Amino acid sequence: MSVFEAGMLICFGMAWPANIYKSYKTRSAVGKSSLFIIIVIAGYISGIIHKILYSRDLVMVLYIINLTMVLVDGLLYLRNKRLDRLKSAGAEEN
Repeated sequence: MSVFEAGMLICFGMAWPANIYKSYKTRSAVGKSSLFIIIVIAGYISGIIHKILYSRDLVMVLYIINLTMVLVDGLLYLRNKRLDRLKSAGAEEN
């Protein structure tokens, strides 16, 4: 197990709850990038695959936790995108 890899994942993992909270509270996808979310998801999936194939250790749990948080943020992005469309449609009617 690499202490540095675990440290990197812990630091990244500390940022996701704040991002999820902001996405939940703002109810808007403005300033968010679906491409960024997809790239991060692909990165975590790649890390998990590497751990499964070459280096099974407890750090894989950190990858899974982080991936779960990014997936939650992605779902909130989709919800917020829909809410933005509804707000936009409602503003156009008025």
